[in-house]
Amino acid sequence: MPDTKDALPMFPSLRSRVTALAVAALLVGSAAQPARAQIPTAEYAARRDSLAARIGDGVVVAFGGRTPVTDFGPFYQLPAFHYLTNFDEPDAAMVMVVRGGRGATTLFLTPVHPRSAFYYGRRPDSATVVRTMGMNARAFASLGQVVDSLAGSSGLAFYTLADFGDADFAKEDSLTRGQQFMRGVAARHRDLQVKDAHDIVDRLRARKSPAEVALLRRAAEISSEGHREAMRLAEPAHEYELQAALEHGFTRLGGARPSYGSIVGGGVHGTQLHYMRDRGEVKPGDVVVMDAATEYEGYAADITRSIPVSGKYTAEQRAIYQLVLDAQKAAERNSKPGMSSQAAQDSAIDIRARGLAALGLVESVDATFDPPWPVNCAQQPKQCRQSMFWMIHGISHGIGLAVHDPAQFYYDNHTFREGDAFTIEPGIYLGTSMLDQLPDTPRNRAFIARVKPVVQRYENTGVRIEDDYVITEKGLERISTAPREIPEIEALMAARPPRIVP
Repeated sequence: MPDTKDALPMFPSLRSRVTALAVAALLVGSAAQPARAQIPTAEYAARRDSLAARIGDGVVVAFGGRTPVTDFGPFYQLPAFHYLTNFDEPDAAMVMVVRGGRGATTLFLTPVHPRSAFYYGRRPDSATVVRTMGMNARAFASLGQVVDSLAGSSGLAFYTLADFGDADFAKEDSLTRGQQFMRGVAARHRDLQVKDAHDIVDRLRARKSPAEVALLRRAAEISSEGHREAMRLAEPAHEYELQAALEHGFTRLGGARPSYGSIVGGGVHGTQLHYMRDRGEVKPGDVVVMDAATEYEGYAADITRSIPVSGKYTAEQRAIYQLVLDAQKAAERNSKPGMSSQAAQDSAIDIRARGLAALGLVESVDATFDPPWPVNCAQQPKQCRQSMFWMIHGISHGIGLAVHDPAQFYYDNHTFREGDAFTIEPGIYLGTSMLDQLPDTPRNRAFIARVKPVVQRYENTGVRIEDDYVITEKGLERISTAPREIPEIEALMAARPPRIVP
């Protein structure tokens, strides 16, 4: 979505200012509401066909998410299960029997209690699933008998899709219904061969179809507008005011929910990468890191902007911000089809390392330190450079049905290809308290003595700039459009209405 909203004019009265802002919001919302994109049923069938072709012969058992038991929140389906079925009701499972590369799929459904249906709605029955989704359907109560029969008589290997919510936490997830169910099956059939199907499905998910790209575009457009709303907000006094502006923008334009817990950290909180309390005070002179985006029709955007509370960056903040932006643009130049993802990462690291050295925040580009976490410096020498202490995280990950989704450059020769969707998100985080976390070694004492007086000038400055990208037949495209140039941000913030103090 092109950035056509510069500065809102100032009006002589509060009433007219509020009216103008409300009208502008309505105009922006109405102009930004395209027809709702959908992924066709045939595409879900094609995904199952692709999985069957890669398995050849076998049985796939997958579990969807459970009815929420921790609160009264809405249900959201697990990414892998949604990817294969588009069935977004709780307490379901899928069994696909594959022979000769062709699969027959059955969904196992749990009916909702008639009284509960008045509260939460009715669920599709078997006839509806067959008619609208092209899959067979049975009662969930029969799942155990069906799977035991296949395990005992089919002679086929089993492939499982565990029911964790996000692959980042898969190793911690051992007590879900699906995990327990498959352990029981394996215990009853000692000779059964059980394999993990996630790698196969992840490789399918890594290449985004045009329909998926359309949904990601919309998620990024909505998320970008949320960031504009936060930049237009009267000077905030608390992190949660910015959080409210961001999430209001997401919801107003059709976002289903935040893609992840909104990260809004001012001052020292901006140096904590995944700070999500969003309750602290912010004051003029602080930079606020806003890492927040929306999910649209199941597809997650991921955008970060780092803005000055006062509306103007200090000279020190400007220097760090421009350094991070230059690193992001270097990575963009190296993130085109056929190029190595490592080259993109290295270019962003090298730009920041040289800049940090020029500012005196490291002893030199190649100066080393002793990290406070395990690293084999002989095998990973770059991880032990002082500059890496100030830019701890990587610069990219895939996006899609999960905010950390598979991407094609994760595999094989690690090059970007058409159908990749991903972020570029370099950052720099500075604070003297961070130096206190270093092990007490001679090398670190020398590093601290040299840079601490300089770090004090940049105290508690965190800057991360993150955008969303897709690779299409035309090449690399940035699909998030929130202002990111310093003059753009300052101009938009200069038009903010005055803060009203009760």
